[in-house]
Order: sequence, then structure tokens, then C-alpha cells
Amino acid sequence: MKSELPLILRHAVTVLAGQLAVMAYGVTDTIVAGRHSQEALAALSIGSAVFVSVYVALMGILQAILPIWAEQRGAGRDAAIGASVRQSLYLCAAASVLGMAVLLSPGPILEWTDVPPQLRGEVRAYLAVLAFGLPAALLFRIYSTLSQALGHPQLVTWLQVGALFIKLPLSVWLTFGGAGVPALGVVGCAWATLAVNYALLLLALGMLRRHGRYAPLQLWRRPEPPDRAQLLRFLRLGLPAGLAILVEVTSFTLMALFIARQGALAAAAHQIAANVAVVLYMVPLSLAIAASARVSFWRGSGDEARAARVAWQGFGLAALLGCTLGALLLVLRTPVAGLYSNSAEVVALTAGLLAWVSACHVADALQTFCIFVLRCYQITLAPLLIYGVLLWGMGLGGGYTLAYRGWDGQPPLASPAAFWGANGVALSVVALAFTALLWLVLRLRRRAAAREG
Repeated sequence: MKSELPLILRHAVTVLAGQLAVMAYGVTDTIVAGRHSQEALAALSIGSAVFVSVYVALMGILQAILPIWAEQRGAGRDAAIGASVRQSLYLCAAASVLGMAVLLSPGPILEWTDVPPQLRGEVRAYLAVLAFGLPAALLFRIYSTLSQALGHPQLVTWLQVGALFIKLPLSVWLTFGGAGVPALGVVGCAWATLAVNYALLLLALGMLRRHGRYAPLQLWRRPEPPDRAQLLRFLRLGLPAGLAILVEVTSFTLMALFIARQGALAAAAHQIAANVAVVLYMVPLSLAIAASARVSFWRGSGDEARAARVAWQGFGLAALLGCTLGALLLVLRTPVAGLYSNSAEVVALTAGLLAWVSACHVADALQTFCIFVLRCYQITLAPLLIYGVLLWGMGLGGGYTLAYRGWDGQPPLASPAAFWGANGVALSVVALAFTALLWLVLRLRRRAAAREG
């Protein structure tokens, strides 16, 4: 039987190009804020940690619908996809209201994590702007998920790459000021992000209206009333998936808030290391999105054996890419750190943290791939529990203990390295657990399919 790897790779590279463009928005803000001032970079680190925690959790609920639409495509049910997309708008509206409420009232989060008082005002202003860009970002995520499920990720990537040419000059201009506009500092980066979110949404609506690939879905019919059964199905799949992503992301973003106690130098170095880690994460994420769409397609077509074969092919590729990228970062960690800052202190501390990033990237790649494929089989609760125990307990809790309380008679290690080391150990255990769970699920599904055949 012909390997699906070429198709998966082609789709993964296309998704990756779009994801890297989106990441370039964050890289742009990090570099711009770093060049503006160390305090601006620290405020960006904290503000982006809060925003990303909220956005990615809500995005995860919508992204988890991908297997449903891919299965419907495999079964040739185009009209059902259109009706399902219209129902997803109700879910998007509820998510937008919830997310905006959190972003407009971040005070309890900032107080709980002991963010320095001198940074809180700028962080609040940054989050207030991003709150009003959240609905557009979530609506664009529906468009993105639909296009990936249909096997046309290029229809998303074109827009994401094009928007980079809006984001980059706007961030520089609004942060530093010029042409009659005052310097807004880190809040300027937020305004640039808001403009990009609405530009992407308008372009996506134009694509849905005009591109022929979406015509069979009959998307532009009058929205049906909320379908309780359909929405409950979305929530059964999406809510645990969104919470799992929230745990995964907050295991990193809460690190930023706790590390902020160590001062602007530690916060700035952590922000750079986290940014590099997320850029690397885009590779296995793109592969996981592409592979899960194909796994669900073949499941919808009734070919469980081929679905399992695609899953293992993608797993092997994720392991290979994870090893390669981790090794490259280990060798290039100091030059990479130097791209973000001209401060010798920041570069030195960041280079040490990037060694930890490189060490745990293989585990991160494997666990990312596994959790996406497990969602194709409606396995979402077990990964959530594993994430909660290991990433929050062993990773975040272990890092906090090492950094601020000490361990086994050793004094506290007041360094971001304490958090990165503990997180690396936790990710390794998560990867082992998810691999075992995926092996078990695929084995049981193939046996069930053989009995039915």
C-alpha cells in the first residue's frame, strides 16, 4: 500500500509555513520590545503569558473539532460539514465572551503570581487591547481548522504569511512612535496584533465566500438554531482537549509569572527561551495537524488499518525531526540568544536555558504528535489527567520547589533553570505515557475492525 508520508509532509510543511508566520508575530514583538527596553520585554513576557494561556485554551476547543470535519470529509458528507461549521459559531461566541472577561480583569492573576507592581499597569493595558482582538482570532481559527480538515492548509498559510507584512511594520511603528504617533511601548505591539487579527478575519471571509473548494459545503445558509446534540459532541471532544492545552501551555506561561519574581533579567531570558521553544514546537504541531487530518479521513472512510498505519508513519517522522532540531539548537544556542538581545547578561543566561530547551524537544515532539492522534479516536480525558499530574505537579510544582524552597537539603536555586529542568523531566514522562496509550488504542481499534470485517 502506498505510503501517505509524502502527502502528510506536504501538508505539514504548508501548515508549518503558516505557523511560523504566526510565530514571527511573536518573535517580532519580542525583538521590538527587547530593543525598546528590558522593562518592556519583561512586561511583554508577563502579558503574553496571560494572553497565550487564555487564547490557546479556547483555540484548543475549536481546533479539536478537526477530526469531526475530517471524518465527515472521508465519508463524503459535505453538507454535514457546512451545518457543523455553522453550529461551531455558537461555541466560538461563548468562548469569546469568556476569554474577553478574563483578559479585561487580569488583576487576580497578577496578584496571585506576585508580578512586580511597576509592571502591572503596562501589562493590564496590553491585555485590554488584545481582549478586543480575541473574537477575530477565534473566528479565524474556525476557518483554519476547517481548511486543514478539508486537506487545503495552503488556503490558511497564504493569509498568515501575507499578514506578516502588516504585523512587522506596525509593531515597530507603534512601539517606537513616529509620523505623529507617540511611542506606545509594549502596548503598541498589542495594537498591531489586533489590526492583524481583523485583517485575517476579513480575508478568511472573502475566501469562504469566493473560493470554489468551500462551495459544496453550503456554508452561507441561514444559521440553524443551536443543536444541543451537536454542541455537546463538540464539548465532549473540545473541552477536555482545550483544558489539556491549557495545562500544557500554562505549565510554560506560569513559569514566566513565577520567574518574574527573580527580576527583569530572569524574565527577559525566560521570554526568549520560551519564544524559541514555541518556534521549535511548531514543527511537531504542524506534523500532528496534518497527520491527524489523514487519520480521521481514513477512519471516516472505514479503513481503520490504514488510519493506524498513517499514525505510526507520522510518529516515526516526529521522532526524527525532534532529534534533529534539538541537536541543532544545542549547537547554535548562543548565536540564537544573541539575535534577541544586545545585553551580554541576557544572552549568557538565555544560552543556558536553551540547552534545556534542546534537551526536552524530542519528548515535546512525541507527546504533541500523540495527543493529536489520540483525539482522532475521541481519547481526550486521559491525556488531560496525565498533563495535570505531570506538567503541573512534577514540572511546574517541581520547578517552584527547586527555585524557591530547595530540595533534599539543598538551598533554593533562584534561577529560571530550575523550572526548565523540572519541566524537561515531566515532558519525558508524558511522552512515554502518551506513546504507550497510543499503542494500546491503535491495537484495540485494529482488533475491533478485524472482528467486524
